[in-house]
Amino acid sequence: MTLLEVNNLRVAYPRKSQSETIWAVDDVSFSLNPGEKLGLVGESGCGKSTIGRAIMRLLPDGSSTEGTVNFNHKSVFDLNPRQLRQFRGEVVALVFQDPMTRLDPLMTIGDHCLETLKAHQPNLSHREAKQKAIEALDAVRIPANRWGQYPHEFSGGMRQRVAIALALLLNPKMIVADEPTTSLDVTVSAEILTELTRLCKERSMALLLISHDLAMIGEYCDRVAVMYNGKMVESGAVKSILHHPQHEYTQSLLEAALHLQAVEANGDSSKLNHPQPILRLKDLKQHFTLESNFVQQLFSQQKNVIKAVDGINFDLYPGETLGLVGESGCGKSTLSRTILQLIKPTSGSVEFMGEDLTKLSRSQMRQKRRQLQMIFQDPHACLNPLMTVGDSIADPLLIHKLATPAEAKQKVAMMLQKVGLTPVEQYYHRYPSELSGGQQQRVAIARALITNPQLVICDEPVSMLDATVQTQVLELMLALKAEFNLTYLFITHDLWVARFFCDRIAVMNGGQIVELDSKEKIFTSPKHPYTQKLLSAAPLLVS
Repeated sequence: MTLLEVNNLRVAYPRKSQSETIWAVDDVSFSLNPGEKLGLVGESGCGKSTIGRAIMRLLPDGSSTEGTVNFNHKSVFDLNPRQLRQFRGEVVALVFQDPMTRLDPLMTIGDHCLETLKAHQPNLSHREAKQKAIEALDAVRIPANRWGQYPHEFSGGMRQRVAIALALLLNPKMIVADEPTTSLDVTVSAEILTELTRLCKERSMALLLISHDLAMIGEYCDRVAVMYNGKMVESGAVKSILHHPQHEYTQSLLEAALHLQAVEANGDSSKLNHPQPILRLKDLKQHFTLESNFVQQLFSQQKNVIKAVDGINFDLYPGETLGLVGESGCGKSTLSRTILQLIKPTSGSVEFMGEDLTKLSRSQMRQKRRQLQMIFQDPHACLNPLMTVGDSIADPLLIHKLATPAEAKQKVAMMLQKVGLTPVEQYYHRYPSELSGGQQQRVAIARALITNPQLVICDEPVSMLDATVQTQVLELMLALKAEFNLTYLFITHDLWVARFFCDRIAVMNGGQIVELDSKEKIFTSPKHPYTQKLLSAAPLLVS
């Protein structure tokens, strides 16, 4: 019996001008059976996320739709508000690409779970609801002691785990997962996808997995459908598509993914002969105390402390790219924010170009940030929704008084060209909300590089991009590195990206660096059990 049936679906987003309709999704048809896992792949902006939102009726007001979406032979487009509320969550659950679209910053993680359960299952007692919620959080490796924390106290990957737990709470018949493991390291990603696929089998639950990661789709899905420019250009069994792709776009996607996974035979490029490091961390610590109530404080002698960064030491040399890998919540992003002094360390020092940043005043640090830039994991963190793309990229130049408005406009046009957002005139005047996730990430990269910094800290800068665009952006960043003698601290959970892009790799676990070596040694002879575990969990396209 067919569970989901999509026939001749077309979707167009609302536009200010009344010119011809631009279809974001153009004449797409497919079906999904109970227990079946379909992977939807394609580059950012190709329309795959739009399909997920159309199925859930989560398109913006004023969007145009044609065709039909039927679930259990009932039209989703004809559901009334009450039926639609029940449909979302109990029947079909959506895991968003960006977990913050699902999480309320003013609510604790526990309250999110209880609210979801009580809205759909009001007969549950508070105790039953809490027990069910703790089990769901435990399935995605979130300990019970974090129940009372808020989304901003979690890393991007930890927030994504919460979103997945919320989707599983109501045992839906189908899950639409839009890049559900984008922010997660390979071990947690493998565990969650194994859990999702196990549930699909046990509960006859269907899975529509939207991703740019071909290797992941190949490992966890039965069928794959390839999207390009709003159209479904190829679909079929996973093995058939991966081994015998027919469409030229599928062939290029596969080629780009294999290119990232290819071993770079360029020798040990990390043996750089520089006496003076550009960045030196000495016994850097960032400890957070979890808040507790008065009674807990009275009876507990010990404070509940999270050691997010716990005694980090390393040197980073000019012109080098050091990769920092590890599971979500291990402290990678906290480390990057501590280096930038966005949060002051508990102890230790951060020496940048011979100067200890921990001793600088706020105004002195502001001056330093021209030479020390960051590309965030989530582009929303650095893009103002009320500013155009052009103004956002120009902003750092004007803040640091590096260019006149006319010069800034010229430099922005050049940078847009370099990050592949063309035609420049079209993208310059767009707003972040008018771009796909991957396009927003490219704007964030352009914004970080516009001031020609000495050191760029990259926090998952390509995690939201498909393989072809990933390769283009990484090669662009390598070209810019050579042109401007940039140094990168590159934070990623994607081991293949780290091997493709980095000179040395530091493996982080539980707030500490457990292994640091050249990428060749990390991949061919890893010494630490955790590094070995990471490598064994990474999905591979070639056997």
